[in-house]
Amino acid sequence: MNINNKTQSLVKFSKSCLVTVMVLFMVVSCKTNKENLAETETYKFKFQNTSLSFEDRVQDLISQMTLQEKVSQMRYDAPAIDRLGIPEYNWWNECLHGVGRAGEATVFPQGIGMGATWNAPLIFEMGTAVSDEARAKHHKFVSEGKRGIYQGLTFWTPNINIFRDPRWGRGQETYGEDPHLTSRIGVNYIKGLQGDDPKYLKLVATAKHFAVHSGPEKSRHEDNYQTSNKDLYETYLPAFEAAVKEANVHSVMCAYNRFRDEACCGSNLLLNKILRDDWGFEGYVVSDCWAINDFWQSGHHEIVQTAEEASALAVARGTDLNCGDCYDPNLTEAVLKKMIDEEKIDLALTRLMIARFKLGMFDNDKDVKWAKIPYSVVASEGHYALSKKIARESMVLLKNENNILPLSKNIKSIAIIGPNADSKQALLGNYHGTPNQFNTPLKAITDKLPNATINYALGSDIAIGWPTLNTIPTLALKNGDNKGLKGEYFANKDWEGTPEFTRNDAEIDFIWMKDRPIKNLKTDVFSVKWTGQLVPNENGNYRIGFKACNDVKFYFDNELKFEFSDDHNTQTKYFDMELKAGQSHDVKIEYYNHHSDPQAQFVWAKMDQDLMTPALEAARNSEVVVLCLGLSPDIEGEEMPVLLEGFDKGDRTDIKLPKTQIELMKKIQALGKPTILVLMNGSALAVNWAADNVPAILEAWYPGEFGGNAIADVLFGDYNPGGKLPVTFYKSVNDLPDFKNYNMANRTYKYFKGDPLFPFGHGLSYTNFTYTNLNVSNEVVVNKEIKVSVEVKNTGSVDGDEVVQLYISHEGKTDAAIRTLVGFERIHLKAGETKMFSHSITPKQYALINNDGGSVLEPGALTISVGGKQPGFKGVADATTSGVLTKKIALIK
Repeated sequence: MNINNKTQSLVKFSKSCLVTVMVLFMVVSCKTNKENLAETETYKFKFQNTSLSFEDRVQDLISQMTLQEKVSQMRYDAPAIDRLGIPEYNWWNECLHGVGRAGEATVFPQGIGMGATWNAPLIFEMGTAVSDEARAKHHKFVSEGKRGIYQGLTFWTPNINIFRDPRWGRGQETYGEDPHLTSRIGVNYIKGLQGDDPKYLKLVATAKHFAVHSGPEKSRHEDNYQTSNKDLYETYLPAFEAAVKEANVHSVMCAYNRFRDEACCGSNLLLNKILRDDWGFEGYVVSDCWAINDFWQSGHHEIVQTAEEASALAVARGTDLNCGDCYDPNLTEAVLKKMIDEEKIDLALTRLMIARFKLGMFDNDKDVKWAKIPYSVVASEGHYALSKKIARESMVLLKNENNILPLSKNIKSIAIIGPNADSKQALLGNYHGTPNQFNTPLKAITDKLPNATINYALGSDIAIGWPTLNTIPTLALKNGDNKGLKGEYFANKDWEGTPEFTRNDAEIDFIWMKDRPIKNLKTDVFSVKWTGQLVPNENGNYRIGFKACNDVKFYFDNELKFEFSDDHNTQTKYFDMELKAGQSHDVKIEYYNHHSDPQAQFVWAKMDQDLMTPALEAARNSEVVVLCLGLSPDIEGEEMPVLLEGFDKGDRTDIKLPKTQIELMKKIQALGKPTILVLMNGSALAVNWAADNVPAILEAWYPGEFGGNAIADVLFGDYNPGGKLPVTFYKSVNDLPDFKNYNMANRTYKYFKGDPLFPFGHGLSYTNFTYTNLNVSNEVVVNKEIKVSVEVKNTGSVDGDEVVQLYISHEGKTDAAIRTLVGFERIHLKAGETKMFSHSITPKQYALINNDGGSVLEPGALTISVGGKQPGFKGVADATTSGVLTKKIALIK
């Protein structure tokens, strides 16, 4: 080939390559332009592009917001920003033991009952079921255009405070007095709630109340608590640390009180050093409700003088979201007055918006697997079965003298007596949802014994001055010639204009579940005006009240007797009045509903009734007596307006049963009938007389909508109880330090030096468990794991559950706990079956906490105890159906 041919060939080849390159460039360019065009057409804003990271999307969103818009999104009831396509969002939701305050839901046992199961994997299942219902309800609400309170995906649960004192009314919400038990239950519940998707959160769980918070309720807005670093790091922080490090909880709620002079919601120590710096928490912090107002309001903490200063301090110290009305507009003013930099606002808002993006709120539902959960899971048979199972496992048999339990189903008559025998509220506890069923002990035992005569009597009020209120019957109400009250129903909040309809309501006893009284409501807002007359048929002193979880005004004989606004708890207001038979009194009730759990009950009680005589008669006419006593969430709970003998604003001043119930119990027992005491309550009770005189005692807590079934199953042997106490039952408040003293000395099983009535970890069975072959090294090198194993055998004749409990005690250490729980497992054993329990105690678990809050590992003697109870107790305090083994080992260098 000559040079010209070569040149021509090269030119042809070059042209060919050039054409190819140009074609490829045009293809790529065309494709890129199409993608850009598609992006322009699809995304009005960059933050809507789901291919970007959540962080990039949030950064773009915040960059387009004004200061006022930013601040508006840091309040719990964040308004819409229409120009950016941001819908309104209410951060406030509850699922303490089931989806709360959002209408129909499965109601599980109260938190203290969850702790009594000692079954952490089971509580993970519960968390999964609750979050299924929560997701399904949220998407149904959104599809109906509803985005209000109790309709979102950010839940202020769980309460992992340590139940250090039985007087605390909110202790019922916790998992008990022990940091390890609380950590295991809390971690599993959080994991069940938040889900396992690598991209999207199922829900946001919130660990509360951070930190050093457990009463008193009435002074929580002003109290300033002090503890040693040892108590802080050994008792009050471990459950929160586990929630952050193990469960990756996405939200933490700071507490009302001060700790070491700093308000918890403005604490540099708690929120910055410990939570974020030491533990690496990356989620957001929400204030307890209206806690920021306590910073400056008179009579509360008063650490600053103005709302602007309070808002600036809270955000600067790490409280990102305000449940309350302090941030907006005060944060805007604080920035303008240079009390806080806008960058701090941006940081807080970034944490909040990342949560909303991780919940999939700005993405298509088809891309979020949690959005596909059908509404049919709500109150489903599967969730009912789980609620029943947890209720059963929460039952703790405290005493069973001469094996009086289980009872025979062949009995011909049974008396069911007591203020909690047919109490719906005693099933629910506080912070509850609305169940479709209320299986009280009376109902469940009646169903279980279809051929027996059931003799029911109330027997006593729950406490002196607190009668059992019942729905006012039709016969005592009239309007014109009609029985009942006239109800006018309005599709607005102010009873304005022409009602949608008017009807005669025979009784005012409504729990509106899926359907509202007014069909096709676009929102949850409606109002009702009831009018008519109340006409009693007996003379007497009456308590007349109204129960609701919304706004109410109550007029009696044209006088406003009371009114209340929704405080997000079902509440009852009342007044007492002498009434005469046949005398008519005008009644007007104005009810306004504005969220998704509308309930209304017009109730009363005759104050001077003889409740004792019918109870004694019922007992005399029966072979066996079941006494259902205890407390009520109506008188123990969160900051309540209740002042009764033994009760103070939700807390207790005495831990004995109320006098009315003690009198009833003694008179029933004196009849000589076989008597079983069933306790329904949220906190420990000093039932000293019962422990000495009543042959059987069952602790049932507030056990959920199937609680009565669980009680009946245990009483009649269809279920063998295996629950254990998550708290110490003391004999008297005189055994306890001052309620406001947060030092752990002489508190809980770890430090209490007295004799408890029933110890932490106590619980009996209908079978017996024997422990053998404890295997643990005689010597363990400091900073190495301690491996423990033991064999557990069911030596009885019935199948049952045993909770294996592993404790350690440091010998010769004067400031160490008496013993510390370091491991546990609930196991099921068939009659005659043997299983191995194995556990490794980590160095962190057996380290001592010094006065600086640091862990100390040093040589010494350590006692290991493993069994179904703590060692060393006698009498009724000893769980005779279980065993325990101990061994002393040496920690060496």
